[in-house]
Amino acid sequence: MADDSGRRTVGTAPLVEIRGVTKSFDAVRALQGVDLTIEEGTVTALLGDNGAGKSTLVRCLTGVHSPDGGEILFRGETIKLGSPDDARHLGIETVFQDLGLIEDLQVWQNLYLNRELTRGFVPLRVLDKKQMIANSATILADLDVNVPNVRATVRRMSGGQRQSVAIARAANWGTTLVIMDEPTAALGVRETAAVEKLIGRLRSNGVTVLLVSHDMDQVMRVADSAWVLRRGRTAANRRMADTTGDELVGLITGAIAGDAGA
Repeated sequence: MADDSGRRTVGTAPLVEIRGVTKSFDAVRALQGVDLTIEEGTVTALLGDNGAGKSTLVRCLTGVHSPDGGEILFRGETIKLGSPDDARHLGIETVFQDLGLIEDLQVWQNLYLNRELTRGFVPLRVLDKKQMIANSATILADLDVNVPNVRATVRRMSGGQRQSVAIARAANWGTTLVIMDEPTAALGVRETAAVEKLIGRLRSNGVTVLLVSHDMDQVMRVADSAWVLRRGRTAANRRMADTTGDELVGLITGAIAGDAGA
């Protein structure tokens, strides 16, 4: 467990530890011995230029890809993620850039998509719509998500509201780790501020966040620490209190040599 400064409490393992993970696709070596640690209860940024290996690493963490080598530890125990379901069973959820929302469904239906509550007895079980609607309102209220009505159709919502619904869904089911892939890339200033506030609220609620972002200002505002990947390798690890946006950009581009293995 990490304290408010992002430092791990003595004697406890990090939530996720990646050791020497490799992954190749034919002749392309996407990951070449990546080392990375995600402390529990913190916001950790994953940075790197296009092709640095960020997406491949996220897919390894979510069970989409299996690493060719190395190991992934969860709370100190080595794990094998053979599918996204394996990751979900550990409380790991991901908010991808396309959000994965069904636009013609209502908010509550998206929150419970593929996890619908039922009532009654087999074989006469029916959807418990009343309970799902009530639970959805509570979920959004607890996260202070600005959605006018859980019965609203997603298609009629703003970009920020859609993003908030996707994050709320991941936060509700992702009890340990929520991975966010460029969560504000297509949003305006006001909507971006709302999503960043939601990230802070997740952290306050004890949910660990892995944030993939190209926005250095955003990273400096919301993250506790950052890991930089370059050409499939770990280039550096920095605490936000000890770095600047300019240094992070330099580490990403290679203008600053970095400290592989940090």
